[in-house]
Amino acid sequence: MVGSRAMQIIVLGAGAIGSLYGAKLAAANDVILIGRPDHAAAINSCGLRMEGLESEVVRIRAAAAVTQVSANTLILLTTKVTAMAAALEPIAPLVRGDTTILCLQNGLGSEEIARTALRGRGVVLRGITQFGAIFENPGAIKYMAAGYTVIEQHPRSDRIADAFTAAGLHCRISPNIVAEVWHKTVFNCVVNPITAMLGCEVGGIAQPGLDRLKQLVIDECVAVAATQGIRFEVDFRREIDETFAPSRNIASMQQDLLRGRATEIDYMNGAVATLGVEHGVPCPVNRALTAIIKAMEAQASSLLPEKMFQAQSI
Repeated sequence: MVGSRAMQIIVLGAGAIGSLYGAKLAAANDVILIGRPDHAAAINSCGLRMEGLESEVVRIRAAAAVTQVSANTLILLTTKVTAMAAALEPIAPLVRGDTTILCLQNGLGSEEIARTALRGRGVVLRGITQFGAIFENPGAIKYMAAGYTVIEQHPRSDRIADAFTAAGLHCRISPNIVAEVWHKTVFNCVVNPITAMLGCEVGGIAQPGLDRLKQLVIDECVAVAATQGIRFEVDFRREIDETFAPSRNIASMQQDLLRGRATEIDYMNGAVATLGVEHGVPCPVNRALTAIIKAMEAQASSLLPEKMFQAQSI
């Protein structure tokens, strides 16, 4: 039942992760999912079916477009970073001063894309998610990996974090969200392209034969992060292996390739390589991975039909 402390939440980009967050938040908040027309129609007709780690049918409102933004609304932005501007620009006139937009994209720079698309309206916050889910078909997702949410520190963050944690989305507030984003970006730069190239589950990243490649990617990322004032005292390779070895999920980059869609490589390895050029840090491995994924994108878009299967993760 939605109570007096309920938040008004629009999930903009209700694919796998957006639908998962919406389903969990709907029990105690007023949530509407904004997604593809066939997904929205299936949800309105039969509810959102969630399987995997949790199995239930969630009755939740869904639509293909945003038509209004009420007072004090949270817009949870879960589109691909490549689709952010197109999703936000049409709703910019509806965004109010009391609207909060929380960006949960992979990679570097999504919050700046959002601020530009909204022309300074609302308050844009950055967050990251470590949940994993797969879009199975319209109206149905598979919850693959439990995780946590991190959002940047702001006067509006406490209420959001409380609502997320109460919904089982395990949210904490970070005073240094830039470091958190870089930490996850290192994970993404290793896991996403390598498992996409191998065509394996996320857990395949822990294969010992990949250790040298993983370390080369990590070393370049850490060197570039240092030019941004971010320094790490962690063993990324061990952390990646321990975190992802048990995972049966499929990384989002591989799913984009399976569907013949553009990946987020430009905001992961590509962004690291570009910053490396700007700051005199050689990044031949990240640049090579970017080129390989770009070639795979071109091949996939020309040869593969779109499949009704999508995953979003790490």
